[in-house]
Amino acid sequence: MNLTKITNRLIKDLEKFVFAPPVSHVYNPLVYARRPYDQYVKTYGRPPVEIVLVGMNPGPWGMAQTGIPFGEVSVVKQWMGIDAPVGKPTREHPKRPITGFACTRSEVSGRRLWGWAQATFGTPEAFFARFFVINYCPLLFIEAEGRNRTPDKLPVAERTPLLVACDRALRETLDFLSPQFAIGVGAFAARRVQAVAGRMDITIGQITHPSPANPRANRGWATFIKEEFRQMGISI
Repeated sequence: MNLTKITNRLIKDLEKFVFAPPVSHVYNPLVYARRPYDQYVKTYGRPPVEIVLVGMNPGPWGMAQTGIPFGEVSVVKQWMGIDAPVGKPTREHPKRPITGFACTRSEVSGRRLWGWAQATFGTPEAFFARFFVINYCPLLFIEAEGRNRTPDKLPVAERTPLLVACDRALRETLDFLSPQFAIGVGAFAARRVQAVAGRMDITIGQITHPSPANPRANRGWATFIKEEFRQMGISI
């Protein structure tokens, strides 16, 4: 099963879920930003890869705008060479507007991750020859006041079926990409990688999340992950 079929089934699985307050809006960029996402998969998602990096879920100024995991607009457009029309979610929160590649806000996590990739590897072709980046859950959860709600903060009754669907998609993605390493970006993603890939012939790891909400990341994220990769036996 290729990434397009995996995505189609995940979208179908997620359509049936309902999320109660405090979540008031749910965005799925795999639906309204599918065209740039398909460009990303077609151009860079070719097996086998050495390392799959797994994020948690979209940020409001990254993947929510571009459809690309950690998808800082400027990097996606200028470095990856991806630019395609982006639609709108079914219900849009006034504090989290979707303007696609016209978005002028910066996704700090994405700026750090893709900025590191660009500085380290130079070209996207060199980076993606070894890496592919995905998000575990494609949904962005927004509370009434506009605050993000991460998947781990959902009630058990809502979270459990969500994890089942996303676990299956992650397992199928790893089967397709055949990586040597599956690495969670942050603790939540690392737990899901462990749950899914624990019995697969894949080395599992974790790197520090680049979010500005993570104090460690604000003290030199690129330096930390270089050492974390080294400890996993990955030479960058």
